[in-house]
Amino acid sequence: MSQDIRNIAIIAHVDHGKTTLVDALLKQSGVFRENQAVADRVMDSGDIERERGITILSKNTAINYQGTKINIIDTPGHADFGGEVERVLKMVSGVVLLVDAYEGPMPQTKFVLKKSFELDLPVIVCINKIDRPGARPSQVVGEILDLFIELGADESVLDAPFIYASAKNGYASLDPEAREGTMAPLFETILREIPAPSQNLEGPFKLLISTIDYNDYVGRIGIGKLEEGVLKEGDSAHVLNASDPSKDKAVKISNIFEFEGLNRVEIDRAEAGNIIAISGIEDINIGDTIAHPGVEEGLDFVKISEPTLSMTFSVNDSPFAGREGDFLTSRQIKSRLYRELHTDVSLRVEDTDRTDAFKVSGRGELHLSVLIEKLRREGYEFQVSKPEVLYKDIEGKRHEPMEKVTIDVSGDFVGVVIEKLGQRKGELVNMEEPSGGYSRLVFKIPARGLIGYRQEFLTDTRGNGIMNSEFAGYAPYKGEIPSRPTGSIISFDTGMASAYGLHNAQGRGSLFVTPGQEVYEGQVVGLNPAGLDLEVSVTKTKRHSNVRQKKSDEALVLSPVREMTLEGAIEFIEKDELIEITPKHFRIRKKILDSNRRYKSKK
Repeated sequence: MSQDIRNIAIIAHVDHGKTTLVDALLKQSGVFRENQAVADRVMDSGDIERERGITILSKNTAINYQGTKINIIDTPGHADFGGEVERVLKMVSGVVLLVDAYEGPMPQTKFVLKKSFELDLPVIVCINKIDRPGARPSQVVGEILDLFIELGADESVLDAPFIYASAKNGYASLDPEAREGTMAPLFETILREIPAPSQNLEGPFKLLISTIDYNDYVGRIGIGKLEEGVLKEGDSAHVLNASDPSKDKAVKISNIFEFEGLNRVEIDRAEAGNIIAISGIEDINIGDTIAHPGVEEGLDFVKISEPTLSMTFSVNDSPFAGREGDFLTSRQIKSRLYRELHTDVSLRVEDTDRTDAFKVSGRGELHLSVLIEKLRREGYEFQVSKPEVLYKDIEGKRHEPMEKVTIDVSGDFVGVVIEKLGQRKGELVNMEEPSGGYSRLVFKIPARGLIGYRQEFLTDTRGNGIMNSEFAGYAPYKGEIPSRPTGSIISFDTGMASAYGLHNAQGRGSLFVTPGQEVYEGQVVGLNPAGLDLEVSVTKTKRHSNVRQKKSDEALVLSPVREMTLEGAIEFIEKDELIEITPKHFRIRKKILDSNRRYKSKK
């Protein structure tokens, strides 16, 4: 056994403080100089991650504590990125489960914990944010033990150690009343409770690739745990392809890296049990095994949960196409989407019967919207359709994906939430008494029933509600769900939006465009609360005459426009609408731009 290495993953529900905890561990292990300026959430290195305050990709780091190397993997907390968590658990020997001292176990807590139990990984429970107003650590301990029992944990897991911490303030303790200190109790618990990886140095080397990174200088970089043997620079090896044995090939190991703090350090040899990165192998994929030439069978890779939602990505054919993007053609879009499959194991991309459109399937709206945002920032220009759920035929009957939705909401809004989700075929499974003024409602609802609901939920609860969901398997089709209650306000001409035209149109509903913005025929420029599609001219200007009139000379007052985010637009659009995505703008439009053709198609 190798006694000087520990491999752990930090898992939790979104916003329970994983990345902040990693910050505290890095700072107190001496990774940074005393006077070094360090950003908060240093592991969230991507622009989208920092802007949204969420972790999207799992990331590796390593620290040394009292002569022991601790490899740490920071994982996403959002259910849409659960695939990232599933695959990295193959690299570790144990997990630190982080739970908010106020919120307690949430849907994603259950999901990631279930995956770690399936791999028989030991668990350390860290109750975070114990200094938060309303914190209730003793009750949360009981809720976690109930969750262990619900998931069928054995007795050894029920004896898991509990640590109480405030990651933001940099202390951990065995005492829930502690309000100062260091992270030393957590470090010591990791060394004591997490087993060192087994180390068979005699056998042929085997490395299971769990993560793929990319560097402009060295190309694709494979990251994984060396399960057996010793790997040296320059060794001959064999790539055992996870999905297609015919693609197995002989390669040479050119560079080996290990993790130290936030850096990768080149080494000339690696021993079993360590998490390492290798470069110099083209077409390496997640799930592949890099092994000694004499090894014929690859290592087992965890089965990733299937996608539940799909969108169609197609070439932009609007009147403004090609103005802003660098990559516009179907060949460029197809190549980029298939390239994303190398790093995102939860994504699926399929060709359609059209050469300019591709079906992209993912784990949820956020998963797909992050992909759209990533492509937009890289200079791609394209269109996306309304999300659709992926049905399954089971025993000759159509089944659809279901979600278990947990909602924390003030008692004033319980009635409207139950009513709205009831209309969307949601069933109230459980309702807990108010805690801290909030009631917890648990629903089981078709995944398609949640499409377009989040914005409505924020409006109904005046921004005070919290909604989380987790995949809950497939169930027989629940019947039709009413479509969006609002209609679209559509521009029937092309040109520059004018204050005069917008002033006349704003009486019909909320607008999305401001004076001076270019619009085209068929573009959706607002929403109509009456539920009907209306065509208006927002480019119309006031006719000038040489006769002054008091009323016409008054300044036009425009209502504030409705700011639409990308997620908001994805939730808003209907089946006959698309979102035009460009590096600088996104516009909602009708699939058929010409009003006469649109009218005929409805007939």
